[in-house]
Amino acid sequence: MNPNAGIRNRIETPLLGLPAMLAASVLAFLLLVPSAHGRAAAVEWTPPTKADRSGFRVPLGKSVALTLTAQASGPVERLSIEPVGGLPRGATISTDSQDGEARAVFRWKPSATGEFTIQFVAATGARVSTPVRTYVITVFRPVSYPQRYRLTDTKTGHWATVLRPAAVRSEPRASARVVAKLPTMTPEHTQNVVPVLEGVDHGEHETWYRVRLPVLPNNSTGWVPRRFLGEPKKIDTRLLIDRKSFTATLKRDGVTVFRARIGVGERHWPTPPGEFYIRSRLNNFGSAIYGPLAFGTSARSAVLTDWPGGGFVGIHGTNEPELLPGRVSHGCIRLRNRDILRLASLMKVGTPVTIR
Repeated sequence: MNPNAGIRNRIETPLLGLPAMLAASVLAFLLLVPSAHGRAAAVEWTPPTKADRSGFRVPLGKSVALTLTAQASGPVERLSIEPVGGLPRGATISTDSQDGEARAVFRWKPSATGEFTIQFVAATGARVSTPVRTYVITVFRPVSYPQRYRLTDTKTGHWATVLRPAAVRSEPRASARVVAKLPTMTPEHTQNVVPVLEGVDHGEHETWYRVRLPVLPNNSTGWVPRRFLGEPKKIDTRLLIDRKSFTATLKRDGVTVFRARIGVGERHWPTPPGEFYIRSRLNNFGSAIYGPLAFGTSARSAVLTDWPGGGFVGIHGTNEPELLPGRVSHGCIRLRNRDILRLASLMKVGTPVTIR
């Protein structure tokens, strides 16, 4: 055994470990000292900043304010929040930044209605930034209640189905006097409908409709809560009955699309004048008196008609066309069979009817 081996090993061992020790020391030093890349810290939005694409509804004339905050994950020269692409007219933004945090407050009192898009970004002096935050502000004109509006005029009308039996009142409020009851079915066993003449909104969730009623006295109207009726449907036809010239004229958007000679009630059983509507359509009568097809109206005779269900005025064909035109009925309106079929192809339930 070489007596110098132990000495040589004791000397060589520290020399062989020196590179590893130096590498460890350098690594520790590098971890303690930030690199040039590390100085470009990440930037992110922080609460109470609203989520991207958030939407806001603002009444015209009211102010809106949004607060945005951002933070850098490391040391930065400067961090600021700025609008992208400018601000709406009259809007302002106040900003504050310190210690890697930024805060901005957007304030605006809109002077016009519409939809406005605003965008913001938080960025450092080294051009490190957050994703752009986009917000949409909808400015609307506030509604003052009650709000009243017309739904039927001389050219265009609206009608609705009676969904549930309803009490009709003299005014658009629950405490008003009951003037009639609306059933869901007509005397002819068809779905009951009513013209909707106008509406009143007492709030976002309370609407009343003024409807024309199929009751005596003729031309009666009353108010029904919206929840009892189906959605009002638009109709652009109107039927005009002239008792002097014995003519029926159908107009669509004010333009004549049908005209025919008719028979009306005799002087002892007159066809009543006024504003009415087509309430039902009936096919395949068992009696030839009514022809191939008939319409039930809301007009009622105080004297007599041949129409079933309580003296309503019908519009129908006839088995005696030679009597037309003239005063030939107990109040109903008669057309030749070919004319009632042609009218039926053009006129729908809900059509307003004027008898003069």
